[in-house]
Amino acid sequence: MMYNYLIVGAGLFGSVFANEANKRGKSCLVIDKRDHIAGNIYSENVEGINVHKYGAHIFHTSNKMVWNYVNQFAEFNHYINSPIAVYKDELYNLPFNMNTFSKLWGIRTPKEAKEHIQDQIKELNIAEPKNLEEQALSLVGPDVYEKLIKGYTEKQWERSCAELPSFIIKRLPLRFTYDNNYFNDPYQGIPKGGYTAIIEKMLEGIEVKTNTDYFEFIKEQPNIAEKIVFTGMIDEFYDYQLGELQYRSLRFESEILEEENYQGNAVVNYTEREVPFTRIIEHKHFEFGIQPNTVITREYSSEWTKGSEPYYPINDEKNGSLYEKYRKLAEKEKNVIFGGRLGQYRYYDMDKVIESALEIVNKEFED
Repeated sequence: MMYNYLIVGAGLFGSVFANEANKRGKSCLVIDKRDHIAGNIYSENVEGINVHKYGAHIFHTSNKMVWNYVNQFAEFNHYINSPIAVYKDELYNLPFNMNTFSKLWGIRTPKEAKEHIQDQIKELNIAEPKNLEEQALSLVGPDVYEKLIKGYTEKQWERSCAELPSFIIKRLPLRFTYDNNYFNDPYQGIPKGGYTAIIEKMLEGIEVKTNTDYFEFIKEQPNIAEKIVFTGMIDEFYDYQLGELQYRSLRFESEILEEENYQGNAVVNYTEREVPFTRIIEHKHFEFGIQPNTVITREYSSEWTKGSEPYYPINDEKNGSLYEKYRKLAEKEKNVIFGGRLGQYRYYDMDKVIESALEIVNKEFED
């Protein structure tokens, strides 16, 4: 055994685990099949702008311990996520708040907005929502649904809202204030210098191999480490022996524009079904950039197929049941730890990934 831990995946979970294990005197080897570290939070410098290579990542948390932890590795700016929604030739503020309602209906007070929504919901007479469309309509009424939810959701899932199960939307946040801050969390920002620098600091002094496929690597060196920390797809680890879990994928198209400011906001959602992409990200606004050029990324939702990048687990009943079977297999492993979004088949925000990694590390070393 050359190492105490072979950590598969140089993303946030694997890097937190490696950093903590290293601090406790354990030897770690971190491998990643991509040609870079940092997983989906990888950022690269283009035209002096930190570009979020795999979609917008805005750090936010209500957990002060996690906030203090991540601030060891970077200084965060005061960026507040305030996305804009475009529907046809109309612009709306997100999340759904008084600015949204005022634009929709020409009203000014929370009382007027609440009454307007309730009147719309009442007219629909939906007692038991049978699908996502009815669920959304019963929560926000037809105006908000048609303009700001329907097309965007159908693009995300590539199917009609009437065909999607109602439990996908358990609630929709309606805010009766003129506050465009998307998150309720008290701690929020973007790391100055980008996310990759955070992971570089976490992995200082730790051996890292990129362009390394775990399954090929472990065949050649089966006894490389005492334990494996696996952050890839749990069903792939078990060679899909119980069946394939389902995921959604994403596709990105980036371009450099010879203009200082393309859309005036970091994130603009396109909620019309006919517009093929879900949003455009203008990366410089995350760090209040004043560079002469700008970089934008169009984001498209797509079906996941083997070989493509899995971004979002599909946490419905069928997949949840299959994951439970894999989880029971995983519980029997004495020398394998599964973690992260793919290893635990769960959609995680960044703070929850850190929380989970620290919890598992502490449990691992509590003796």
